[in-house]
Amino acid sequence: MFVSRIKIHPVEIQSDKYSIYIGNDILQEFNAILEDYQEQYSKVFIFCDENSSQLCLPYLIEHVPMLIGAELIEIESGEDNKTLSICNDVWKTLSESNADRNAFIVNLGGGVVCDMGGMIASLYKRGIRFFHIPTTLLSQVDASVGGKLAVDLDGHKNQIGLFRNPDLVLIVPEFLKTLPERHWMSGMAEVYKHALISDASYWSFLEHVDVKDEDALLSLLNQSISIKNNIVLQDWEEKGLRKTLNFGHTIGHAIESQALLKGRDLLHGEAIAIGMVVETFLSEMTNGLKTDVSSVIRKKIQNVFSLTQIDEREFSELIEWMRNDKKNDASEINFTLLKDIGQAEFNKVCSVDQIEQAIKMYNTLLS
Repeated sequence: MFVSRIKIHPVEIQSDKYSIYIGNDILQEFNAILEDYQEQYSKVFIFCDENSSQLCLPYLIEHVPMLIGAELIEIESGEDNKTLSICNDVWKTLSESNADRNAFIVNLGGGVVCDMGGMIASLYKRGIRFFHIPTTLLSQVDASVGGKLAVDLDGHKNQIGLFRNPDLVLIVPEFLKTLPERHWMSGMAEVYKHALISDASYWSFLEHVDVKDEDALLSLLNQSISIKNNIVLQDWEEKGLRKTLNFGHTIGHAIESQALLKGRDLLHGEAIAIGMVVETFLSEMTNGLKTDVSSVIRKKIQNVFSLTQIDEREFSELIEWMRNDKKNDASEINFTLLKDIGQAEFNKVCSVDQIEQAIKMYNTLLS
């Protein structure tokens, strides 16, 4: 592969057929790679949104001068632009720019950019190379890892997509300095999820450190990415263990989709934080999670995140979003639920009455 023999420090996480590198010095190494392999590619495109274009692109070009001649493809930011229509516009742009199968795309941005850019590259001319340079905490610990590429369909999250790994992922902590606090916390929702489903010691670590400290942040990035990567390596197509990564997402995706439909301002991580609390109640009700442990989890999430109540008048609509979730089979609504901190179980079916009860318990918690 294009980067199969490359060794970059300080941190390298080996994944299936590609590598994930973490550190502020890796862009200079990336520039050297592009110099060494420039005869193997015809054109370079940088895919970004207006935020990453303004806040991150100058830093990228400064440290990777081999990208100075790259063609920029910029989209508007936001989940509502994560559609096939926008993909089609980008494919037309690539074609009009005479991009052939030896071209490659650098995806510079958050989760929407990484998801869409990877899908665009994977389907253009049956697949061209692409690299992820995620610029948000959410995309660094989640969206850029695992090979899931997708767009939304009629408001339903990630309905059209495929599995394909990038050629390389570069995690540059420096880009996180551009994040507003709210977007930082959106990413932290996935970080806490990783601890809850897989590693009690990681949960303890998160409770006792300043995650914005440089050393602590590097540890956080390494640990979260390693947790997700190790799960993905065991279950690439999400037939079993990988479903544990969906903790908080059955409820969370429904809330996020409803918010998008109603024009409400709600970030992905904010929806997932709500989902984790509701699904912690479900874990206590149906999966043997001890009450005292459930309380610890709920209090921590409530203290860290700005949670909002769920409008119970929209309950039936939320149930329909859940029924249409790609994670579900037939008419059953499946969840990943906790057995303990660091222990999750997947394919746990909950009834509509149980879901409604858990949502009411969540609302009572916030009242």
